[in-house]
Amino acid sequence: MKKLDWGGSCAALSVFSDGKCVRSVMKRLVLAFVVLFGLLSPSVAQDQQPPADRSATGGAQTLEDILKRQRGEKIDSDFRRNATGDPDTAAGISSQLGTLGGVSDPELWRALRYGSADIKVSSGGEEATVLMQDGGMRWLAFREGPLATYGSYLLGATVLLLALFYLLRGRIRIDGEKTGQTITRFKAIERFGHWLLAGSFILLAITGLITLFGRFVVIPLIGKEAYAPVALASKWIHNNVAWAFMLGLVMVFVMWVVHNIPNKTDLKWIAVGGGLLKKGVHPPAKKFNFGQKMIFWGVIVLGASISASGISLLFPFEFPMFAKTFEILNATGLPQLVGLGVLPTALAPHEEMQFAQLWHAIVAFLMMAMILAHIYIGSVGMEGAYDAMGSGEVELQWAREHHGLWVKEVEDAEKTAEVKNAIPAE
Repeated sequence: MKKLDWGGSCAALSVFSDGKCVRSVMKRLVLAFVVLFGLLSPSVAQDQQPPADRSATGGAQTLEDILKRQRGEKIDSDFRRNATGDPDTAAGISSQLGTLGGVSDPELWRALRYGSADIKVSSGGEEATVLMQDGGMRWLAFREGPLATYGSYLLGATVLLLALFYLLRGRIRIDGEKTGQTITRFKAIERFGHWLLAGSFILLAITGLITLFGRFVVIPLIGKEAYAPVALASKWIHNNVAWAFMLGLVMVFVMWVVHNIPNKTDLKWIAVGGGLLKKGVHPPAKKFNFGQKMIFWGVIVLGASISASGISLLFPFEFPMFAKTFEILNATGLPQLVGLGVLPTALAPHEEMQFAQLWHAIVAFLMMAMILAHIYIGSVGMEGAYDAMGSGEVELQWAREHHGLWVKEVEDAEKTAEVKNAIPAE
């Protein structure tokens, strides 16, 4: 018979004749499976057991908690939140052998961490009772995540759309024959207010982007040592140039608000898209067309909001803005209607700064995208447009094509003045 090498106690097992040896090997295999199952069963049982009550351990976290936190998953922290001691079960004052008052230091700090500690302050109001808060982590996660990501997408998409528009439409030229004559578009004080607002905003935008993206973009390029003075200078410029921006905003509003009130003429401009999409189309417009009016009111509204949040950031103790705003919103019922619940109305100064900084950046991104479009039209996008804010004098034919009604008003006013000057005084 052919012998089979089994490698066990039956070194020369006969498959067909030695049944006793076969039974011996089968017994050993069964025993091996029993032992293996016995070793694995505790781990299986452990996986099937419900989570242990960790409140008795002082809120100890497990490896799974740490892994979930690293994966960004939601963690039920009630086992820590509720492990804040029990003063009612503390031993008598004369027989304190354990925790003084029934609450240990870790339990006290845990209560402070989750805002459940019974805190009394002599001054500062309810917000002063918040000794520890974790809103900074939520603020940081939003700032480095959605804010930076979608803000970048917005600016990038704006630049790409403007480039695509330029490739398809090209530069908007003066259609008629140039006259060689000019007309005063903006006076010196108007141009000063415009450039004060524009120049300060550009500085604020650049320094704001450096502050937001410095850790991810600038440091990998130039290193931490070189970035440190850049960051310091950016902060100083941002805080101080902000006042020039607000002054320019007020000047522009006072000088141009009367010219930016919507009227029936704007409907004709809207109907043909301002002539931007088709050559030879020039809808009637006064000093400012509908597109410029949208830019104006966008700058005023967004600029005012940025200024308010900026002042709140500079003076968080003197000018908090979100607690009162949340109180007004709660009264309207809008937060509850959209599923946000009741917004907090007692905010510590650092919480006010967190909300103010996020709002400040969101509005700034919107304004930067809008200003990019304004810069495009005022420079490479349209022939003759830059002269309006450069020298203040524009080609007469350009003015007739883009602001015909305004040119007629100016010419009628000049004729009226000439007639008055021609009448001799009595």
